[in-house]
Amino acid sequence: MNLKDKRYWIFDMDGTLTQAMHDFDAMRAELSLPIGVPILEALAALEPEEAQQKHRELDAMELRMAAEATPQPGCVELLNCLQDKGAKIGILTRNGKTIAEETLRACQIDHYFSDETIVSRDCCEPKPHPAGVIQLMTLWGATVDETVMVGDYLFDLEAGRRAGVASVHMDVTAQYAWPEMTDVGVASLAQLQNHLN
Repeated sequence: MNLKDKRYWIFDMDGTLTQAMHDFDAMRAELSLPIGVPILEALAALEPEEAQQKHRELDAMELRMAAEATPQPGCVELLNCLQDKGAKIGILTRNGKTIAEETLRACQIDHYFSDETIVSRDCCEPKPHPAGVIQLMTLWGATVDETVMVGDYLFDLEAGRRAGVASVHMDVTAQYAWPEMTDVGVASLAQLQNHLN
């Protein structure tokens, strides 16, 4: 797939633009959630009062991690390249909005994104639902042919696929576990940038 002419780029944050640092099994254990069930889905299955309390605990946990976030190698160069090409860029994350903003600040890449281009679990139904992709495309007036979703996990690729846009799997292991959901696989952001030249 040719990515050179794509004008609208949606990025997952953790593990994609920033280096992966979440130990989800440890987080589940700390929150007393079942092993192997995605955290947001596990919280959604709880009684409202318990879910609310555990959401607060999750927010506090993620906020602590956000302060220590570091950018993925090649992140700034890729974002500069896209900006120079006149592309629009946005974030789609399963994190809360405040946590996303703190993560971007810690990585010193917050200036690439405006408030409305950071779409979090507070803004719409989280990935793998395509609502966030569609929200950003609506904001930009983008078509599916012009738009790309970039992420390191199945939920990112699935959200892109369900919205009808191109999906790029950023996998530092170069294993590409979900080929049926992936249009382009890259092992680094520098490799992704090569697709733009």
